[in-house]
Amino acid sequence: MNKITVYEYQSVKLPEKIHKSLEEFRGNKKPFQYYDLIHKGVRFKSYVGVIQVGKTIIEVLPKADNKNNEDEESRWRDILIKMLRTVHNFEIKAPTQSLLKIKPNSILELYFEIFVKEIEYLLHTGLSKKYRKTEGNLNALKGRILFQKNIQKNLIHKERFFVNYTTYDKEHILHKILYKTLKLLQNINTNSALQSRICILLLDFPEMPDIKTTKNTFNKIVYSRKTEAYRNAINIAKMILLNYHPDIQGGSNSVLALMFDMNKLWEKFVYISLKKNLKDYKVSEQVPKLFWNCKSRQKTIKPDIVINKDKNNCMVLDTKWKILDNNAEGISDEDLKQAFVYSVYFNAQKVALVYPGNGGKIDGEFEKILNETESRTCDLISIPVMDNVKVWQKEIAELIRKSFFCLYIKEG
Repeated sequence: MNKITVYEYQSVKLPEKIHKSLEEFRGNKKPFQYYDLIHKGVRFKSYVGVIQVGKTIIEVLPKADNKNNEDEESRWRDILIKMLRTVHNFEIKAPTQSLLKIKPNSILELYFEIFVKEIEYLLHTGLSKKYRKTEGNLNALKGRILFQKNIQKNLIHKERFFVNYTTYDKEHILHKILYKTLKLLQNINTNSALQSRICILLLDFPEMPDIKTTKNTFNKIVYSRKTEAYRNAINIAKMILLNYHPDIQGGSNSVLALMFDMNKLWEKFVYISLKKNLKDYKVSEQVPKLFWNCKSRQKTIKPDIVINKDKNNCMVLDTKWKILDNNAEGISDEDLKQAFVYSVYFNAQKVALVYPGNGGKIDGEFEKILNETESRTCDLISIPVMDNVKVWQKEIAELIRKSFFCLYIKEG
C-alpha cells in the first residue's frame, strides 16, 4: 500500500495512472469540490479526508498552524478522526468492549472499522425480517394466481401454480445495501486484520441479490423501531457506495473518496460542543431569517450558530476554518459584511467570528449607522485545537460563555 499524506490547500505530484484516474473521477464537474487538476498532480481545496486510487491512499489532513513534521501529521490525523467521530455521532454498539480498542491509522480505516463493528453487532442481535411481494411457480396455491404466466409455465404441469405472494424473510433493501458494501470492502480493504473479519461476516451474512444504488435508493429508506439499529451502518454504506468510482477498463485503479468540507466540519463541531456544554443557553444552528423577496423568489440568511440567553439577549457565531494572526491579518471583507448583516437582522448584542487559533480574542465593532447610539460589536475569537476532544469541547464552550457574559458586565 502506497500512502501519500498532504494538508488542505497543498499540491502533490502523482504518477500518470493515478492522475488519469483522478481526472476520470472528476469528470466534467467544473469547479470540482475536492481538488483542482494541475500538471502531473492535483491541488487540494478545503475538503479533507482520504482518496483511495487502487492500492494508493492519498490522505488530506486539516491544518491550523504552521508547523511541519511527522509528529504533526499523526496529531492532525488523530484530531480529524476525533472530530468526525463527534460530528457523525458514531455510538458503536459492539457486542464486546474488546472491539473498541483498535485505533484506526487513517480516515478510511476508521469508517471501515465502524462499519464492520456495526454489522457484527447486527448479526449478534439478529437480522430483522420484512414482508415482501414475490412471485414463483409453486406446488401449492398461495397468494394470487398470475393467469398469463401460469398458462405459459404450467400448460403441462397442472399440479403447479404461478402465483404472486407475500413472504417474510431477510431479503430487503437494508440487507442488500449492507451485503453490497461488504463485498466492496472485501475488494478494496488493505488492512489484513480487518480483511479476515470481513470474510467471516460474508460467511455469516445471508447472500443477497446485487442492486444498483443511487442517492434516491437511500432517500427512500424509512426506519422503524426494529430497523433503527441499522442507521449507522447504512449511513456509512451510503458514503462508501456513492463515492466509489470503479475502474471499468482495468479494475486496478478504482477510486473511493471519503472527503469532508473542513469549514462545515468545524461549524458542526463547534455547535455540538456548545450544545453539549452550554445547558443554560439555547443553542441553535442554521436559523433562517427572511432577507430579501420579490414576486417570484425569496432569499434567507442562515448564520452558523445562534445563542440565546433570553428573548432580549442574542449572540450570533460565524465559524471559519482559517488561520488568523494576532493582528487579524487574513480576515476578509466578506466575512465582516456577513457578520454585520447577522447583527442587524437578528438584533444581536454580540457577533463573533470563530477561528481555530491560540485561544485569544480581539474586540471589534462596526461603525455606527443612521441614528444608532451604540456600536455593534464583532469579536474575533480563536479557539486552541486540543488533543483531548472532551477538554477541547469544554474549552470552546467556556470561551464563548465568557464572551457572552461580557454583555451583562457592560449592561451592569
